Amino acid sequence: MHHLPLRRRDERGITTAEYAVGTAAGAGLAGLLYKLLTGGFGDRLLKTLFDHVLGLLGIG
Repeated sequence: MHHLPLRRRDERGITTAEYAVGTAAGAGLAGLLYKLLTGGFGDRLLKTLFDHVLGLLGIG
């Protein structure tokens, strides 16, 4: 019975691809958050959160 040695795939480029996908996803998410928070929605969200925190502290 003849056994062939197992060949390992070259996976050096996978980490580079993962970093590229992660960087692109992070940049897209940052752009989306920036767009949301700089518009009217962001103002309302921040005001609601601020009022909620003040309410929890018993100040507002």
